[in-house]
Amino acid sequence: MSLSEDVRAELAAIEPKTECDRLAELSALFHTAGSVHLRGRGELSLHLDLASNGIARRAFQLLRSFAVDSEIRTYRQHAFGKTTRYQLHVEGTETAYAVLFAAGVLSREHVPLVRPPHRVVARRCCRGAYLRGALLGAASITGPRAAHLEIRTATVDGARAIAELAAREDVELRVHDRGRHAIAYAKAVETIADALALAGASDAALSLDERAVVSAARSDANRLANADHANLVRASRAAAPQLAAIRALRESGELDRLPDALLEVARLRLRHPYASLAELGTRCRPPTTKATVHRRLARVVILADGSHGASTPPD
Repeated sequence: MSLSEDVRAELAAIEPKTECDRLAELSALFHTAGSVHLRGRGELSLHLDLASNGIARRAFQLLRSFAVDSEIRTYRQHAFGKTTRYQLHVEGTETAYAVLFAAGVLSREHVPLVRPPHRVVARRCCRGAYLRGALLGAASITGPRAAHLEIRTATVDGARAIAELAAREDVELRVHDRGRHAIAYAKAVETIADALALAGASDAALSLDERAVVSAARSDANRLANADHANLVRASRAAAPQLAAIRALRESGELDRLPDALLEVARLRLRHPYASLAELGTRCRPPTTKATVHRRLARVVILADGSHGASTPPD
């Protein structure tokens, strides 16, 4: 399953313990996945359009806990691989109106509300329940590579309501207006994990954190390995003319006539052909700097070329 499906499955398995949590979750489901339809004579019907059978059953149970009848229907999308979607149809009865007013979905005059009233999300548990409903209703999540969480809403004000609610629990979601709809979103793995934990998806949050740590460790290991390989290539390229010069001096019998400092570094280069200049410097007695080793080896190469010969003074 995808990360989105894992999160939805975990959230749908959470049973709200209090009435205020059930109302907050129901509020978010209607604010993110709901639509209102006029039937004439001032009557309304409401639909929830949901991604999975599990979420549809969850919404059905929430409504039934408040004695609101609903009907689950299915249809196939024409796009996105013709996936099956689930709709809950709620008739506009007096009981339904009363519950949806209590959930902050409709006003007393049955006018749809864009954002939940403060009374619906006043407590921390209610804010977590509202975020859970929003994630169930209209969220997509990817990660840990190219991590992205977004919750889709019909209006910018609806997305801002979700972001403001999350901010009260120190979870920073951004808002973006896409014209035909808006989103509250996050791209940082830590922020996404915090949002999932607030909604109750602790297993998904831990899994996302673990995957991010493993991914970062692999990335660091690959970067270090690549850097080490590049360093070895550079060191071997630099050492090649030095080794050739030292071997030429040895074959001509001139190597042992070098000044002590040059002879020491020449022998060290022969014994450690892939060592860096800094590593050779630590092996000198006494230890010396990378720059000094570089100068000494450069003089060895010059001597081997015969360009300055014995006139080159010792280091």
